[in-house]
Amino acid sequence: MLERQMKWNFTYKEADQMEKALDDMNISPTVKRLLQKRGIIAEAEIKRFLTPSLTDLYDPSMISGMEKSKERIMQAIETGESILVFGDYDADGVSATALLVEALRELGAMCDYYIPNRFTEGYGPNEEAFKEAKNQGFSLIITVDTGIAAIEPARVAGELGLDLIITDHHEVQEELPEAYAIIHPKCSKEYPFKELAGVGVAFKLAQYLLGYFPEQLLDFVVIGTIADLVPLVDENRILAYYGLKAITNSKRPGFQALKEVSGIKESVTEEDVGFLIGPRINAVGRLQTAYPAVELLLTEDIEEAHEIASNINQINQERKQIVEAIVQEAIAIVTENEEENKQVIVVAKAGWNQGVLGIVASKLVRTFQRPAICLTLDPEQNRAKGSARSIDAFDLFQNGMQCKELFHQFGGHAQAAGMTLPIENVDKLRARLNTLASEQLEQDDFKEQLHIDGELKLDEIDLSVIQEINQLAPFGMANPKPLFYVKAKVNEQRQIGTKKNHLKITFTDGFHQLPAVGFGMGEHFHAISKEAEVEIVGTLQVNEWNGKKSPQFMLQDIGVSEWQLFDYRGSNLWERQIQHLTEADTICVSFQSNSNTKCNLPVVSYKEWQGNFGEIQTRNMANLILLDLPSELQHLTEVLSQVEWKNIFTCYRLEQQHYMESLPSREDFKWFYSMLIKRGTFNQDTELLLLSKHKGWKKNKIDFIIQVFSELEFVKITNGVVEPNEQVKKRNLTESLHYQNSLKQSKIEQLLYYSNYRELKQWISSQIEQTSSIEEEKVYGL
Repeated sequence: MLERQMKWNFTYKEADQMEKALDDMNISPTVKRLLQKRGIIAEAEIKRFLTPSLTDLYDPSMISGMEKSKERIMQAIETGESILVFGDYDADGVSATALLVEALRELGAMCDYYIPNRFTEGYGPNEEAFKEAKNQGFSLIITVDTGIAAIEPARVAGELGLDLIITDHHEVQEELPEAYAIIHPKCSKEYPFKELAGVGVAFKLAQYLLGYFPEQLLDFVVIGTIADLVPLVDENRILAYYGLKAITNSKRPGFQALKEVSGIKESVTEEDVGFLIGPRINAVGRLQTAYPAVELLLTEDIEEAHEIASNINQINQERKQIVEAIVQEAIAIVTENEEENKQVIVVAKAGWNQGVLGIVASKLVRTFQRPAICLTLDPEQNRAKGSARSIDAFDLFQNGMQCKELFHQFGGHAQAAGMTLPIENVDKLRARLNTLASEQLEQDDFKEQLHIDGELKLDEIDLSVIQEINQLAPFGMANPKPLFYVKAKVNEQRQIGTKKNHLKITFTDGFHQLPAVGFGMGEHFHAISKEAEVEIVGTLQVNEWNGKKSPQFMLQDIGVSEWQLFDYRGSNLWERQIQHLTEADTICVSFQSNSNTKCNLPVVSYKEWQGNFGEIQTRNMANLILLDLPSELQHLTEVLSQVEWKNIFTCYRLEQQHYMESLPSREDFKWFYSMLIKRGTFNQDTELLLLSKHKGWKKNKIDFIIQVFSELEFVKITNGVVEPNEQVKKRNLTESLHYQNSLKQSKIEQLLYYSNYRELKQWISSQIEQTSSIEEEKVYGL
């Protein structure tokens, strides 16, 4: 048995019961089910979803503050005022900054850009930056992807005589800044779509300023729209769809260099932006100033682009190393203080790089299955600063706002937030959030949720199915890549990666095969037995190798619902295969008093088992290791049936010649006795080897015949010389206890040692089921 790590929600079973409104449309059953599950059932909605069109985008003039902002910006351009684009240091802010700068320059504006330093200035607009902008002669500041929470900086801008236009998409707080204008979808009642990314809002402003639809800016739009994890529906879906085409074909030197260092050679996908391009742009602002990222997107020099892209790639590698080091430290802190972080993790330490704490928090959420806040401490300024990530069931923004008096600064979304607070408030924050979570969440809420879109058989999975599914791309928030449930047997598996931390596994139904990859699942290698029937959830993708394309399954979670047999019979290396087991839930059982088999885990003899069964049963044992063969099958049946084992390991081997090989037939007994009558004597010391060669018998087979005859008094043995008794009573061979025991042991070996895997598992299952059936009869009084 292998426990699932996540909660599986079979939502497709609900979708199957929906009205069959798509029957008349020329859509495959798979796509039809996926659309139904997303609530897309009207013909017009379906066409708009499957064939995104730029004409379906909304008029930017519907956003409040747009006209007022245009008038002020055009005035600044006409009068030669200096305009400052004030951005953010993440991929959304960087792409929004580059986009608006390019649009303003096209209009002839005198403009520059400014992105605050994460380490010295923190997030968002700040008073010192505004004062410096004033000193440098700027009179108009336009924020992108930031500013909606900048209450005090906006007031200072007014006092300085700076006109401030805020464009943002983050959650609106109780008070709005006093700005010249605010362009924010959630502040615009008439605007139909509220979930644009920061770069999406900047694009709308650029479109309105330019007076036409600027397709040339779509390559900027797709970066922030996908990297910032906004819902890829409605306008975001259209912008991402056409943005991916734009970035694929982009002639900008910066984009070409960025794709090259990211290893992207063909069409750019949403996964390329989310996992390759976005992280590299983010890495710059996480470790230093984000200016190189903006310069890369705006440069027109191919050599400069390659140089910047190469530096950014190196920074990203450094970022990965820093993240890994902090993750290990954070895990150690949580482990040592498990009770304090039972519902919500809040970890803090001086010296942590605040730029990567959002990534660290995400990894902690995945590791511990609960919301996590990671903070770096600055004792000199008495300040804790960092980022938070959450689970689906816990709204970080809403719960954070309930603790707002603890923060200097706080902002973000339901699943991600940033904050600054006094160091003395860190413990208070942890206590408050843990209390709030305990009041709101059930145990199942902490498990990562997998919403499964459908079930597939192996014979249904081919390239055409993947092509059908990809009609719903680009995938992302609110339009996730479809998850499928598959049940099949393991054909082969191996650990891959330099650290052997990934799993490569092939499933089969006897006729078809499906290769699968599980990143970070290498530890499951020892937890999945040969021929186990495995349940998996994941996504489908096309794998291309040497020009040949084939389906591949990307694992999200894996489980085995039945008990598993791990067959290491006869192996000298079985101890290597059980190194992942622990004393907490594992026990080794030995049936032979003279057993020489050693094990590093707790070992009990069968007699100890009988005497301490109650204590063993209360220890919640899950793994049983059988070190040797029983002398009675009933002894093994008792051990198998008295505990609900999840995994059984057969690790025994036969050191001596096997009874099954040496047990003589009745004809063998007759031949030996006839030979003895003719010869009169048989010297075991001098003639045993000669007889062994003559008949091709093992020596222990000859010894066995002699011992049985001696027990039945057919012969007498004096100083190793065997002679027939003159007066012999007729007796059956089965009257010999030695013969009976050997016959019984031979049957045990044949059943438990020489049987194949399926035969052995079937027998063990029959013992477990038989006992379970008897227990049920007792319970129900039958």
